[in-house]
Amino acid sequence: MNTQSNTNAVVVYYFNISSDKIFEAWIDPEKVKKWMFPKGDIQRVEIDGSVGGSFSFVDLREGREIDHRGEYLEIDRPKRLVFTWGIPKESPDAARVIIDIISTKTGCELTLTHELHPEWSDFAPQTEQAWRNMLEAMDEVLT
Repeated sequence: MNTQSNTNAVVVYYFNISSDKIFEAWIDPEKVKKWMFPKGDIQRVEIDGSVGGSFSFVDLREGREIDHRGEYLEIDRPKRLVFTWGIPKESPDAARVIIDIISTKTGCELTLTHELHPEWSDFAPQTEQAWRNMLEAMDEVLT
């Protein structure tokens, strides 16, 4: 029996943009294309932005298509989004990502928690940096 617990990669980011606009940037395919994988080459984005709906974000890396897939588990517009995250062709493991957005006087605070399987815990710092890069790209695209 495996008694190890998940490791959380957590990023907190402050936006001078309303929580509504930030939330929409996660589920609008045209917006996702502009900020997801800023150092990559996003090929396709498909989103069914409803609970039980799925997404597919295909990124081109070193001439290879990487298909990030997930299912929306919880949607509480514009405060919370919870989804699975994985690359089925690479690994059967799927992580869970939780996005919490709190409105502030000048915009909003977003807290992203990526729950990593214990076998992937060594990748927490890289995971945090990757998400931070994407949130910075989102900020640039939306402002």
